[in-house]
Amino acid sequence: MAALLLYIGTYAPGVEKYLYKLSTVQSSVCFFMLLLIRKYFLSQYKIMCFSATASFGAGAVLTALGVVSVKTAVKPQQLPFAGIPLLFAAQQIAEGFLWLSLQNSEYAVFRVPSTYMFLFFAQVFWPFWVPFAVLKLEPNERRKKFMKAMFATGILVSLYFISCMMIFPVNGVIEECHIFYTFGYPVIMTPIVSVFYALATIGSLMASSVKGMKLFGISVFIAYLITGIFYLDYFVSVWCFFSAILSLIIVSVIYRMRQLKAQTRHYE
Repeated sequence: MAALLLYIGTYAPGVEKYLYKLSTVQSSVCFFMLLLIRKYFLSQYKIMCFSATASFGAGAVLTALGVVSVKTAVKPQQLPFAGIPLLFAAQQIAEGFLWLSLQNSEYAVFRVPSTYMFLFFAQVFWPFWVPFAVLKLEPNERRKKFMKAMFATGILVSLYFISCMMIFPVNGVIEECHIFYTFGYPVIMTPIVSVFYALATIGSLMASSVKGMKLFGISVFIAYLITGIFYLDYFVSVWCFFSAILSLIIVSVIYRMRQLKAQTRHYE
C-alpha cells in the first residue's frame, strides 16, 4: 500500500509528505496496537451496529444529497460525479432489503436479487465508475493520462468481479449486527485485485487536481484503513457504508465548481 501511495504521489504533489510523518518502526508499532485493539477490545464491545433501518435511513439521506448534487451541477460532464450519492443510495437501499430478507421470511424473495445488486455496486460498478467520473472533471492533460490508466484498470477489476459473480457462489448472512458476505472467488487473487481496486478508485481521487477531490480520496482511504483493521470480516458492507456517508463531500466539490463558474462569468 505504501508503494501505491508513493506512485499516486508522483501525480498528486503534496500527498507524499503524509507518508513520512512516521518512521517504519513507529508505523509498525501503531499498526500492531490497532490490531490488538481490534482483537481484544472490539471482541468484547460492539462500537457500531448496522440494520435495515440504518441502510434505509442512509439511502434516504443519500437520495436527498444526490438530488441536491445533481441540481447543483452546471455542466454535463459533472453529472457522473454529482450522481454518485444517488448511486450509493441505491446500493444502501439494496442492502436494506437484504437485511429484511435475512430477518423476516416474508421478504425472503428479496434475498438473492438484493445480495447481487449490492455486490454489483461494491465490486463491479465502483471500480470503473469512480475513475470515469473523476476523469470527466480533470482539466490537467498530464493527469488525464493517469486517470485513463486508472479507468482501464477499473474496467479490468470490474470484468474480473462480474466473471466471479457469474461463476462462483456468493451469499450474505447476519453476524454480530453486520452482514457477512461470503464468496467462492479464488483466494489467491484477492490481495492482487484489492490493490488494483484501491488504485482505480482511491488513486484516481488522490491524483485529481480538482479542489476538494483529494479530501474525498483521503477520507475514503482512511475509511478503508479503519474498516480493514476494525471490521475486516465485514469489510464490503462497512466500507461501502462509510464511503456512502463520505459522499457528502461530493456535494461540496460540485458546489465549489458551481461557484467558480459563477465567478468566471462575473469577470467575463
